[in-house]
Amino acid sequence: MFLVRKVRNLRPVVARCYSDYSDRQNNRPEDHPFWRTVNILKNDFKQVGRYILPRGLGSGKGSSDADKDLEAHLEKYRRPDVFPAFCDVLIIGGGGFGSSIAYWLKKEAREGLNVVVVEKDPTYSKATTALSVGGLRQQFSLVENIEMSLYGAEFIRNIKEHLGEDVEVNFTPHGYLMLASEEGAETLDRNSRLQNELGARNEILTPEKLKRKFPWLNVDGIALGCHGLEREGWFDPWCLMSGFKRRAQEYGAQYVTADITGFGFEKMDNMIVVGIEPGKYEALRQAKVRLPNGEERTINFAICILAAGANSGEVARMMRIGKGEGLLQMPLPVEPRKRYVYVVNSQNPDCPGLNTPLTIDPTGTYFRRDGLCGNFVCGKSPTEDTEPHCDNLDVDHEYFETEVWPRLAKRVPSFESLKYRTIDLSRLGFDRLIVDQPMFEANIV
Repeated sequence: MFLVRKVRNLRPVVARCYSDYSDRQNNRPEDHPFWRTVNILKNDFKQVGRYILPRGLGSGKGSSDADKDLEAHLEKYRRPDVFPAFCDVLIIGGGGFGSSIAYWLKKEAREGLNVVVVEKDPTYSKATTALSVGGLRQQFSLVENIEMSLYGAEFIRNIKEHLGEDVEVNFTPHGYLMLASEEGAETLDRNSRLQNELGARNEILTPEKLKRKFPWLNVDGIALGCHGLEREGWFDPWCLMSGFKRRAQEYGAQYVTADITGFGFEKMDNMIVVGIEPGKYEALRQAKVRLPNGEERTINFAICILAAGANSGEVARMMRIGKGEGLLQMPLPVEPRKRYVYVVNSQNPDCPGLNTPLTIDPTGTYFRRDGLCGNFVCGKSPTEDTEPHCDNLDVDHEYFETEVWPRLAKRVPSFESLKYRTIDLSRLGFDRLIVDQPMFEANIV
């Protein structure tokens, strides 16, 4: 009897609390932590409401109607079109890394963690993920990279279990072929032993074995080769990123199209940080963003994860990393670097076949097949003294002629006849409309 009386006494308290927040719903910040808590505990609230508010939450309705009322009220704060003024975790960058982080956080926490991803370009036209070659290998020298790659291979093997049955990353399991000169042979052999000890599977090949296994290969100047036999190859990075993003959103992560313009800081009087005078440390608490329509907004967060790819160094400076005191004097050593990737075609019958691995010459020049029609993807990283400017994504075709093609042709003689896949579309430019020079097809239905 005492328990029943106490429960009944809660009725006006809960009703007043609900009414108070309902009356101010147009004035409070969207996605307020209170309402996220209500969302997490909504089922418990419903059960309590059936006992202490049998007529509905002060509305005079039945309990079932009250459930619908509360559910509709909470749904407003789960809608992706509501700008998230508050979040537990803010991820800056929604490419491969950012979307993967969002996926794993929401997979583990679901409604218990509010995750927001800010991505300035939803087309990802300049994102590192979308522009990468998409290689997967264990041929590294660091234990951490080898083990992460092994896990990545296992993830891709079972990707449909993680990201859904309709995700297809088109993994091509033809391995990597790393070639070494006499100077690098010992290192290649040592790395191979480490990789196999950790669970990778590759084989060391002498020049004679290389020639027998890959007859298209010129082994002049090659002392050893390492060929990956399992868990290596390449995949479509765009499809992998899209799978991460879609699943993260299904789990409740919210993506916001906006550009980071700055950050807000909060002075932490009681926090002691090495190298900073007591009472002067300021912690990140708020991100300032510009929406596509030019509107300026802010997002308050508890934790911020920087996953902006090549632009991470620039964003870090906005966070005062590299510009502050103490540990913040150390800048984030991340900056954009341009790498040219070329698509070429060869119809030579002696060119590398369909099972050709992604092959890397001792000079760093690489190539792999791209599809079934004689196309190859190739490239070469420049030396430090020839790093190109990164103010645009223009491709230097002369670099292919002077740096890439000669080395490919030396290593694979059938590549002497390589040529671009280029089509001149200049006549279709917009200026043809200005000068009134239309182009019409003839003899078409």
